[in-house]
Amino acid sequence: MATANIPRAAGPVPEPEPGGKGLKSGALGLVSSVVIGLASTAPAYSLAATLGIIVAGVGLQSPIVMVLAFIPMFLVAYAYKEMNEADPDCGTTFTWGSRAFGPKTGWMGGWGIIAADIIVMANLAQIAGQYGFQLVGAYGLADSTWWTTLAGVVWIVLMTWICYLGIEVSANFQKVLLSIEVIMLAVLGVTALWHVYFGSAPAESSHVAWSWFNPFEIDSTDALTKGVLAGVFIYWGWDSAVAVNEETEDKERTPGRAAVISTVLLLLVYVLISTSAQAYAGAGDTGIGLANPDNAGDVLSGLGTEVFGTAGVGWFLAKLLVFMVLTSAAASTQTTILPTARTALSMSAFKAIPDKFARIHPRTRIPTWSTVGMGIASVVFYVVLTRVSTNILTDSIGSIGLMIAFYYGLTGFACAWYYRKVLRRSPRDMLTKGVMPLLGGLLLLYFFVDACVVYADPDYGSTFWTLPFPPHWELGGVFLTGIGGLLVGAVLMFGYRAIRPGFFRGETIPVSSAAPAAGAAEAETA
Repeated sequence: MATANIPRAAGPVPEPEPGGKGLKSGALGLVSSVVIGLASTAPAYSLAATLGIIVAGVGLQSPIVMVLAFIPMFLVAYAYKEMNEADPDCGTTFTWGSRAFGPKTGWMGGWGIIAADIIVMANLAQIAGQYGFQLVGAYGLADSTWWTTLAGVVWIVLMTWICYLGIEVSANFQKVLLSIEVIMLAVLGVTALWHVYFGSAPAESSHVAWSWFNPFEIDSTDALTKGVLAGVFIYWGWDSAVAVNEETEDKERTPGRAAVISTVLLLLVYVLISTSAQAYAGAGDTGIGLANPDNAGDVLSGLGTEVFGTAGVGWFLAKLLVFMVLTSAAASTQTTILPTARTALSMSAFKAIPDKFARIHPRTRIPTWSTVGMGIASVVFYVVLTRVSTNILTDSIGSIGLMIAFYYGLTGFACAWYYRKVLRRSPRDMLTKGVMPLLGGLLLLYFFVDACVVYADPDYGSTFWTLPFPPHWELGGVFLTGIGGLLVGAVLMFGYRAIRPGFFRGETIPVSSAAPAAGAAEAETA
């Protein structure tokens, strides 16, 4: 596809040339970008932590929920692709939201990325700590909050250090970890189906049925919403491939392609594992059933022991599966630091946060303060949450879904609005720049609103809070963590605006009028 240079609105944009903000341009190719996008989603960890929750909510329809959750992700991936072609800035939602709707909206979009990543880092560190001890048979330490917290902090520090070494080191490290992860997931899925159809499977097993892919079999709209929002969480992370756009070859096109490819590959992995695991273990709430609340936080380790056995090669494969989930969480810890650091870098370059976050290491060409700051913020948040209550840490996973829906949906709306004047130029433009991004944004907006209603119920999740002022409502901890995190961002934004109002006056980034004119970029062809 030949792409003309779509002009931005007039105005000063403080980006040094060449190399944008000082990052190492051309360091990543398409394969490395796809690897970063996939690794950031942590497929093994996401399935281990979420599949049981989805099955408990929708029963045998978990495979179709994986497909339904893919739809808004795929639509929004196209929004990222189209916006990246026009403006390959590592700030992604922050920059694009600012250009489309104004600085306040863009700032909140950037904060949504940062807040979601800091929260998920705590959960990733917890999983990494627990699985590290399980791998060596130290189950007593794996059950100890103190020791798992210490191990989690070590993981965060280690992954921050690897990110500090440079983007190429990070990408090569991810290739190794992701290879182990994908191969083991495929082996688990195929082996489970082999036992169901040709080998010895437990009494709970059953053959795959078409009814599993019928969304109308789900009991209620609320159950569907909970399932899809949990599904959105396990797809989340592919946008990391776009966040490293300024360090990618052909930065206008490669990152967007990597994002779309990542979502499709994730769909294949998730449908395979959800279908094979359900066929083998069933959707019951006892024994090895996927809906058993005792296994909800980790369905893969127990399933691996059942599928592979406990002796010989089977024992080795079961241990390798535990190692795979450990490396999945570790890999995602690293690839979560990458986009957050670059979002902070972009916000600092455009004077939306303090200047020190725009500093670049002269040798490795990575954002120094942004990378280290992300590691420090994650450690502090993780330690505070585990000291206060592990139940709050559990509820924080659900709250991430609200933030994901917020900033992914915002990107979809920003794309449709940015290109509003050229949508009638061709059917392709109408579809990929308008209809798909807008539909993705609307779907995520619906899930966001409906989830707020569901999560506000004090009976939902592990915690609830009573408001200290009239009317003293009791609200669910998942709702308060998610909405509270976004409100903290609003407070920080208005506080910083009072100190340095330049960005919020549109003095450092073109806003609102940035949409291309109706006659612009007519040279673009399919």
